[in-house]
Formats: sequence, structure tokens, C-alpha cells
Amino acid sequence: MSIWGKILGGAAGFAIGGPIGALLGAVAGHAVDLYREDETDPSSATTTEVAPDATQQIAFTIGVIVLGAKMAKVDGAVTRHEVTAFKQVFHIPEDEMKNVGRVFDLARRDSQGWEPYARQIAKLLADRPAVLEDLLDGLFHIARADGALRDAEIDYLHGIARVFGFSDQDFNRIRACNGCAQKNDAYAVLGLTPSATDEEIKVTYRQLVRDHHPDRLIAQGLPQDFIDIANDKLAAINAAHDRIRKERGAVPEPA
Repeated sequence: MSIWGKILGGAAGFAIGGPIGALLGAVAGHAVDLYREDETDPSSATTTEVAPDATQQIAFTIGVIVLGAKMAKVDGAVTRHEVTAFKQVFHIPEDEMKNVGRVFDLARRDSQGWEPYARQIAKLLADRPAVLEDLLDGLFHIARADGALRDAEIDYLHGIARVFGFSDQDFNRIRACNGCAQKNDAYAVLGLTPSATDEEIKVTYRQLVRDHHPDRLIAQGLPQDFIDIANDKLAAINAAHDRIRKERGAVPEPA
């Protein structure tokens, strides 16, 4: 079954629970009721079990849908550019487009805010910080869709980053890596400053490549839909490293 079948089927809602499960249940119809029944009848859980890796994939994917929908409201309107960017992030099967749209619209209209969703996603993916970071990358992609990243959107993304456990320094690096730094600073992409030593640059660069290599992220549960974004991020990391080494008079190392 595809990731979309798992998300939009009843199993996803009661496997995950919480605000995400409730939202999925509203789309799947009876999923929330089944989840509540499972809480009182543990013997029924075996018929609806979703593997841990699949649950994390669902949490990641639905997280971008929900938090993307919440972000679309930050500047007061959902634009055609944002919707187009959302479709670029996900390669949604045509026969599932309507249901995915329902999730997006339900999340956008939900009055409880983004925080409960972000907290649940952070908990579900607590052992996979690189995957949480790539979720932020997807949100940056949507935010930049109309050609401008507004202060309200930056504040929103910064708030999510904090809930995900990222420091302000981490957020500045993620922002720079997505081409949203206040200036074109190769050091910021690596989370460093121009005062960093050559050894610090080498160690940091190699760690970032390991953490964000698309193959590793696939193994950690990143859906296939996000591999293009992961590749773009790795390219930005490589380009920043090459630029720094050229500025320092060194021959760039191979990626």
C-alpha cells in the first residue's frame, strides 16, 4: 500500500492517535471511533496495527500537510503559489488528490492552532532529528513559493523549529540552507562563522553530508516524495563547502 493509502485509510488514525489521528479520522470517517474502541479493547489492536516505520512516515507526511496548511494562513490567505508548491513537494496520485485536499482544508480551518500537531510530530520523530529537519525544509519550500518569505512566516517556522528541539543556531543554519538567509553566507549554510578553523569546517561538513544524504533519509523513513528536496539540500551544503574552500585557497574536496 502506498503512503497515501496508509494515511487516508482508517489504520493511520488510530495507530497514531492524538490530534493527527483525530484529523485523519475526520477524513477516513470512522477511524477515530475505531481508535477509541481499541483503547478499551486491546485485543482488537492487532487488526489495525501499523508498523513503526510506516507510522513515522505517516507522521512526517501528514505533518507537512497540517503544518503547511497552518502556515498558509499566517499571511492571511492561501495563494495559488502555495498550493502549487505543496503539490511539488508531494507527488500525489490523482485518485487521492481530493482526499489529501480534505486533510489540508480541515487542518487550515481547525481552530486549535499548530502547536499540538508540532508537539506530536516532535514526539513521534524524536529519534530522527534529520527527518524533522527535512520536514522544516519542506515547509520552507512552501513558504518561498510566492517569491517572498514574510516575517510572520519566519516566526512561524522558528516556532516549529523550537518545538522540534532545534536551537536558534540550528534554525539559522536551516534557514540559510534553504536560501532564506539575510545575506548569501556560505558559512551560515554549514552553521559556522568565518572564524571557524579548517578542521571545524571539514568535520562539520562531513557530518552534515552524513546526516542529510538522501539514501540515509530514505532508510530513516523519509517518504520518496521528499528526495528532491533532500537532494537540493545536499547540493546547497556541497556548494557552500566548495565556496568556503575556494575563498580560503584550498582545492574543494569531493562530496
